[in-house]
Amino acid sequence: MDKELDLEFKPTYDWCVRAFSLVKKRLGINICLHDDDDSFANGDIYLFNHFARFETIIPQYLIYQSTGQYCRCVAAGELFNASQSFASFLYGLGALPHNYPRLLPFLAAEILRGRKVIFFPEGGMVKDRQVMEDSGEFSVFSPTAKMRRKHHKGAAVLALMVELFKQRVQAVFEAKDHRRLERWAHALQIDSIDSLLEVANKPTEIIPANITFYPIRACDNILSRSAEFFSKGSNPRLVEEVLIEANILLKDCDMDIRISRPLHVQNVWHWWERKLLAIVFHQINALDDFFRFSEAPGTTTQKLFKICSLRGTSRLRDYYMEAIYSGVTVNLYHLASLLIRRLVELGKQRLPKPLYHKALYLAIKACQADDKVHLHASLDNPENYWQLARGQTCPELEKYLVSEGCAEHIRQQGRYYCFDDSLIRQSSFNRVRLENLIQVYANEVTPIHGAVSSVEDACNTLLSLERTQWAWHLYDDERRSAQFDWQRFQKKPYLAINQKEQARGAGKPYLYLPEGPRNKIGVLLVHGLLASPAELSSFARQISDLGYVALGVRLKGHGSSPWDLKDRRWFEWLESIQRGRRILSAFADRIFLVGFATGGTLCLLEAARHSKGICGVAAVSVPWEFKTSHLMAAYLAYGWEQLTSWTPVVKKKGIFRDYLSENPALNYHSFPTRIAYELHLLHDELARELPEISCPIRLYQGTDDPVVEARGVKELFKLIGSKNKQLQMIESVNHGILHQNIGDCQRRILDFIGELEKQQVDLS
Repeated sequence: MDKELDLEFKPTYDWCVRAFSLVKKRLGINICLHDDDDSFANGDIYLFNHFARFETIIPQYLIYQSTGQYCRCVAAGELFNASQSFASFLYGLGALPHNYPRLLPFLAAEILRGRKVIFFPEGGMVKDRQVMEDSGEFSVFSPTAKMRRKHHKGAAVLALMVELFKQRVQAVFEAKDHRRLERWAHALQIDSIDSLLEVANKPTEIIPANITFYPIRACDNILSRSAEFFSKGSNPRLVEEVLIEANILLKDCDMDIRISRPLHVQNVWHWWERKLLAIVFHQINALDDFFRFSEAPGTTTQKLFKICSLRGTSRLRDYYMEAIYSGVTVNLYHLASLLIRRLVELGKQRLPKPLYHKALYLAIKACQADDKVHLHASLDNPENYWQLARGQTCPELEKYLVSEGCAEHIRQQGRYYCFDDSLIRQSSFNRVRLENLIQVYANEVTPIHGAVSSVEDACNTLLSLERTQWAWHLYDDERRSAQFDWQRFQKKPYLAINQKEQARGAGKPYLYLPEGPRNKIGVLLVHGLLASPAELSSFARQISDLGYVALGVRLKGHGSSPWDLKDRRWFEWLESIQRGRRILSAFADRIFLVGFATGGTLCLLEAARHSKGICGVAAVSVPWEFKTSHLMAAYLAYGWEQLTSWTPVVKKKGIFRDYLSENPALNYHSFPTRIAYELHLLHDELARELPEISCPIRLYQGTDDPVVEARGVKELFKLIGSKNKQLQMIESVNHGILHQNIGDCQRRILDFIGELEKQQVDLS
């Protein structure tokens, strides 16, 4: 029978791998395999949690893709009774019924022959994701037994018996019993004694893995409607499963598969158990003997062996179940659900929306700080959630609040969220994914201690958090954003442009706090177009040494890749300054803005629009009128591309133009042509707003600037509405008079800040 299984194994398996590859490509299934230890390919036994039926084919596909190895897995015996053709198909996929004769010895032999074996230790689909009891023990609900039970130990038994047999092989080799080794190698279909010894010397590894779906959708789809039509409502369980699982495949859904650190089975025994097991070794004449002694012991020694086996398998089972459940990829829906459940448990079923948003934000930040919590990629990018810190909602939370399975338990009354206490009541196991997705999400993330404690801490500290603590969170977001943007554009399609750049690494913002007493004014520094915060970092250090808190912001699209800048809009740059102001305002009473080139344009616009809290602006080399022809050429090239983009024969050739900078180590070499259009829009916006500026202003301009037309700054100066304004011309043939400190530009700005600081002290 074993040889017959092997004959029909490979052709069907190969066909299914090709078919799944095609379906994956056509449907756009987002499978992300996280293998931090690079251990996935080296495992023997693979364990996965089970939430959807099609999960039973994904592990085989992934293992084959990574290793080229065929896999065996265990399936419910009743599936093989449906029809002979379907049973043959399952056998061809490497599946075996749970009641297959000599199942574990057969799988052990497969492992020794180099095959992989897959188990789903939950024993069935866990639709409610409730895997942890109040005591902290792991268990799942059995729909057939209608009670909770521990996870299956088949994988643990198999792993331990394989490892013991390997140790027995090593002992027989040391005893030089080559005839027995030859007999075992022949029985296992292994080429030689040397090959058998090579297998025996390799530690048996269990690879625990967790599959997390995000988001889970309970809305109708074409397959669920078809299932309901053909079943005429007689099989609601089938309709529910088709509805949930088809949405995972048909609608945009991320499938994160996280591989935990491998478990080496040989490490599960205590020293005294090893001694006892050694006594039994001389009675082992075949692989089946280990399983026979474990199941039906005869002698006292064999009974002791069974006791050790039971202890070892229980211990190993607990190890790998904890490893599986600690691999959940935590997303915003998880934390939002945990937070709602916690609030209901505390009796707070009505909460102002801003408080809920801020609590959710704090939970995210706490999870980011815990390296044991694995976060979904969406929470690596602060752009997806940073509105929460201001008490506002964010797009992903809005989707969650109105999604089916969640919206039924959340009512929005004006500026309040009202939570239904039904969400903490037990739901029907087979309908929980339709009736209460909040419960499903919360259950799934409950084994993650860091996620649970992050929500607890958020609830406890929300109202007592100091402004500086909030500011540090916001500052961390800015640095994370820089790192995320940099990493996003390090892939192959962007390398040709990136390799032209001399600047390397993410251009992160910086926050310098004086070591001694602090002045009342904080200084916000804004770099120029194509540059990064590093452009003004040395000046910021000098400012900080004088007692001022100095923050260098990063304008979005900068400090990462020219590709990142290509599609950015001018108002995104302005928002970068506004976020910087919120951070700096926690450390200073008033804020002084220093901006170079386009950074100066943005500082003036910010002072015109949001003057509260701004005590002054120093704008250097503001590009009111460009001297260089390449910007005009880029602007015209972008306009031509927009006009001809609908014509298939016209290809976009001018996405980037080379830019020769005075500081190539700080500035992009490649200039995105579209950005010239954004500069044009920004110029027009500032022209309308300049009369609204009321705070003290200082403009600094080089007389022979090669980039900016010097006479243009005089027109800019006239339009500024402030009565306290000065224009200082500096003899220079360079554009970067601030960075290079030409004409003592930095000292002039410091003197201006000192004057304003004296006024602040006098007023106090």
